[in-house]
Amino acid sequence: MSEILRIQDLAVSYGQIEAVKGIDLVLNQGEITALVGANGAGKSTALLAISGLLKPTRGQVILDGKDLTKLAPHEIVRSGVVQVAEGRAILATLTVRENLDLGAYTRKDKAQVPQDLDWVFALFPVLANRAAGLAGNLSGGEQQMLAIARALMAKPRVLLLDEPSMGLAPLMVQGIFRVLKQINQTGLTILLVEQNVRQALRIAQRGYVLETGKIVLADSGQNLLHNPKVIEAYLGA
Repeated sequence: MSEILRIQDLAVSYGQIEAVKGIDLVLNQGEITALVGANGAGKSTALLAISGLLKPTRGQVILDGKDLTKLAPHEIVRSGVVQVAEGRAILATLTVRENLDLGAYTRKDKAQVPQDLDWVFALFPVLANRAAGLAGNLSGGEQQMLAIARALMAKPRVLLLDEPSMGLAPLMVQGIFRVLKQINQTGLTILLVEQNVRQALRIAQRGYVLETGKIVLADSGQNLLHNPKVIEAYLGA
């Protein structure tokens, strides 16, 4: 697999506290990479730094040889790295369709947008049925679907997902992970931050374990799923 995104010695601080302590990650084209760990490990902070929403104290984020570190967040989106934030951040007073249209706002290939809209409606039929309704009237799970669909409308090369299963019922969680596998099968590269370690590693080709701001394990998703240290710390019996 060819490399698409490399994170080198990435460190992020909140004042005097270093939340991410010089991590290295490699994302390969067309793979799901899971970044897992406990609450407070620095997972979301790392994603915010990759997206340009937090400025790293050192390190680089390199997409196909291009350093994204000094770019503004909207420039990083234009470069092809798009994040689905924790908490969804949908625009509740706009319709479902308007949210999706905003996802495609930065695109230059406007003629392709209707075809991609049909695709996300096929992935998430409930959004097609609710397209004219207000996004704020969707359930939590439906809002998560909308957040993912809106990100897909930007036609990303790398999709960053921050805790997509948070607060969802088990059946909805299974549905979200099933769709992520479908999306990945189209060739889209995904970096998945997720507290549901078992689900994340099941669908990930590669995984990293983050503890107190440092990468402590890196391996294939399947190997990590059966790693005694991961089982003891995150999976239980």
